[in-house]
Amino acid sequence: MQNTPSTESVFSPISAWIPLAAIPGTIILLANLVSGSGGGEAIGFIIFLGIFFFLIPALIGCFVVGPNQSRALVLFGKYRGTVRKQGFYCTNPFTLKHKVSLKAHNIATQTIKVNDLRGNPIEIGAVVVWQVANTAQALFDVEDYVDYVDVQIETALRAVAALHPYDEQGNQVIVSLRGDSETVAEELQSMIADRLSRAGIQVLEARISHLAYAQEIAQAMLQVQQADALIAAKQKIVEGAVGMVEQALADLSNRKVLEMDDERKATMVSNLLVVLCSQESATPIINAGSLYS
Repeated sequence: MQNTPSTESVFSPISAWIPLAAIPGTIILLANLVSGSGGGEAIGFIIFLGIFFFLIPALIGCFVVGPNQSRALVLFGKYRGTVRKQGFYCTNPFTLKHKVSLKAHNIATQTIKVNDLRGNPIEIGAVVVWQVANTAQALFDVEDYVDYVDVQIETALRAVAALHPYDEQGNQVIVSLRGDSETVAEELQSMIADRLSRAGIQVLEARISHLAYAQEIAQAMLQVQQADALIAAKQKIVEGAVGMVEQALADLSNRKVLEMDDERKATMVSNLLVVLCSQESATPIINAGSLYS
């Protein structure tokens, strides 16, 4: 059974300057009253009691809330509320004042080794920006919210890496870690935010900061990428060469420059494709005889 999430409430304590300003006046008043009644030795004792029972508890109950800071107050095991407004305040001296930073925290995960969708070992790391949105949940719903954030970010990063391949292969239309970084970042941020909602943490940004094949397969995968790039380049060259040959034959036929039968066309197409698709410059050979010799 899941516990009900804690709810943050606003607490408005009194300003600490009020009791601090009243302390000297109270001591002077007590001293005047005792001196007027003729009890000289009792003056020091009453002043001591005033300091002990009023000044010390007042000082213990004072606390400061700085910019982008908060204090969650707990009195005798009961949550009283959170002070977010900066200032100098005073409250019951028995109140526990838990400081919770409201600033944006930037965390860079360690590079971890995981398997992608195809089972290839990869190295991946992320940078996540987060801040506390609900101080009550951060303090009371998880044991240590900072450690909780670290563990959940790494867990979400592993889960996202396992849902996608490192890179696309062939003509497959699929979200890959390298080719669709924006989509993967949005998915990672959504997954981390869902996991950290229990601790009252808001995720501001999540990005992949490091992505590479593991060392044991890096060389092999580099050869695969080079082969894919070479095949793609060859396909592009062949497509262009076929288009150029087709255009050349059409122009020769339309302008009636040369009448060729199917055999001559086949020979011309073969020669043009060799010239256009070859990686080296073609060496022309002058034919002094007929086309068929």
